[in-house]
Order: sequence, then C-alpha cells, then structure tokens
Amino acid sequence: MKSSLRVQVSLLGMLWMVCLAPDSTFAQTPVSSAIAASSLTAAQIVTEMQGHNLARAAALKHYHSVRHYAVEYRGYAAKIAAKMEVDADYDVASGKTFRIVSQSGSKLLESETDASKQHSTELTSANYNFKVAGIENVEGRPAYVLEVEPLTDNKYLYRGKIWVDTTDFALARIEASPAKNPSFWISSTAIHHRYLKTGSFWLPASNESDTQVRVGGKAVLTIDYGKYQVDPGAPLVAGGN
Repeated sequence: MKSSLRVQVSLLGMLWMVCLAPDSTFAQTPVSSAIAASSLTAAQIVTEMQGHNLARAAALKHYHSVRHYAVEYRGYAAKIAAKMEVDADYDVASGKTFRIVSQSGSKLLESETDASKQHSTELTSANYNFKVAGIENVEGRPAYVLEVEPLTDNKYLYRGKIWVDTTDFALARIEASPAKNPSFWISSTAIHHRYLKTGSFWLPASNESDTQVRVGGKAVLTIDYGKYQVDPGAPLVAGGN
C-alpha cells in the first residue's frame, strides 16, 4: 500500500513536465473550404507568428497575475490532491518570478522557472514540422489550424494541433500530447491550453492536462492564470515586424 502511494505521489510530481509542453465553444469551419480561404503556407504562418511574437515581447515590459494550480489523482486505492495559489510577476529586466501565496494538500507543485529557463519549447521550424489543416473560429476570431509534429522525442515538446489567430498571428489554443512519455507509469496525456488577448497581448488563460496512469486511475492538473495587470511600456509596431 505504501509503495503504491509513493508511485502515485511521484506521478503527480511528473505532471509539471507534461504541463510545460493552457472552456470555450469553438465554432468550426469545414477543413475543405477553410484551406481554400487561406492563401498562406504553414511556413509563412509560422514566420508571421514569430515576427509578431517578437514585436509583442519587445513591447511588453511588465505583467502581474495570481495563478491557481490544482492537481488531483484518483486511483483504485487512493485519492491525492493539492492546490496552490501563486503570485506571478514578469518584468523585462528580471524575467519571471513566482511566489507561493497559499498551498494545501500534498506538496507536489513545483516552480516553473527551471524548466522554462533550461528547455526551449518554442514553436519554430527548428523544433517542429507544420502543416495547415484549415481555419476555425476561436472565441469568435478566425484562426489558422496547424498540425504540429516535433522533430525530436523531447518530453518538453508536443505533437497535436495549434490555433494561430489570423489577424494578430498569436497562439490562441493548443490541443496536444507530449512528444515523449515522461515516465513509464504514464500511459497517455492530453494537454488543453488556451490563450486570451489582454490589451495588445496574448497571454496564457487556462491549462488542463489529463493523464492516464498505467497502474490505474487518472491524474488531472489544471491552471487558471488569473486576470492580468499589464504594463506594455511601448507601442506595438504595426504588422508585428
């Protein structure tokens, strides 16, 4: 029994690697007509996204939000849960900082800082192959749908689909699974990540990672990124370049 619980606790800790790879109703346009409506190739969309992202990153000087993390494992023998409230701050001079405001349950939630500093998960041609799959509406805004396939089996990369806003060329949604299983004990993981536009910027809004465990049970990690207080500091350049 104790050995089983140790395995379950270890599994919950691994969910942070899965999450690093963020509900609404999404009206969909049929893929056949959507592709015809798009004149851009996958490479052009990705290039535009990178250029706009650089412009937004250069203009964004500071933001603050209070994030709410929750993780729960339900298995045959036990239920383990943990919650954490984190004060998240970004400053162009010092980068991201995180401060735990409150914490309850099993102490399994770890800082995001190490993984974000040490591993590149950027959506670039150096990490992924891209294929246009159509155009769909995300929160009432048209978005290019791209199928993404990682070039390497890196547990910090993922395979699946991304939605890129057709006007701002910003990442709006991710539906994917890790490129590499982070643990033998994990059978499969589905990642659902969403972004929302705050002012001129697109920032993470929510994340849910659903993990099936080989020994039985399911672990769910959710992140609510909270309401952002944004200080842009500089105007965006028209066109994102």
